[in-house]
Amino acid sequence: FCQAKQKDMTMAVLHELYNYLSVQAGNFECGNPENLKSKCIWVSEAKDHVMNVTGSSPQKFEAALHWILNSNKDLGIWLKGRDLSGPVSSVQEVFCLESAHPQMGLGCRFRRAMVTAITNLFLFFWGLITLWGILIFLRYRWRKMEEEEQAMYDMVKKIIAVVQDHYKEWERNLERYPYVGIFHVRDSLIPPQSRKKMKRVWERAVDFLASNESRIQTESHRVAGEDMLVWRWTQPSYLSDSEH
Repeated sequence: FCQAKQKDMTMAVLHELYNYLSVQAGNFECGNPENLKSKCIWVSEAKDHVMNVTGSSPQKFEAALHWILNSNKDLGIWLKGRDLSGPVSSVQEVFCLESAHPQMGLGCRFRRAMVTAITNLFLFFWGLITLWGILIFLRYRWRKMEEEEQAMYDMVKKIIAVVQDHYKEWERNLERYPYVGIFHVRDSLIPPQSRKKMKRVWERAVDFLASNESRIQTESHRVAGEDMLVWRWTQPSYLSDSEH
């Protein structure tokens, strides 16, 4: 009989402690009208409240804490030490108590649900806008790459035409050398104001010719006392005319 009474008293203390902590946690979540510093209520404050309401002794309150500490069930009350993130192994280490299930009114729940819904909606649209922006950027990059690729092939065609025409003029004794300087070709094809913009296209065209065009040979010659890279057309004119 005494054990049953003791258990009933412990359950009453736990019930009142649960209600008190859940109300305090709910108030903290719903505007904090009591200016609480945390949802975790100091153990001395919780003890005073429970003792005043239930008329129990400090020993009954400690027994309730022992019950929470030794129970394998989720009683909705968290025991926390001075290190709020660390575990508690004894009642003496308990610094504050926190409810795992804040009790909130209907208005507060509605406001929190609205805030959560608006936040999730905002995040959804923000993610959608970000994804759309990424797709637009990728399309822009792909289009620029295609334009640059086409510009490179157009530049290759122009270079081939210039080098071939120079070689034909050399065959007709209109040019002094059978080769033409690479930078001379660049300067004749790209106006000064466009050279910075067309630098990448020009470099890609030069690399393409070096790797894929067997009719043009890259050589190094001394011209006007300076070493420079030149292009020479290696296919005789009669072969070019027969191809045409």
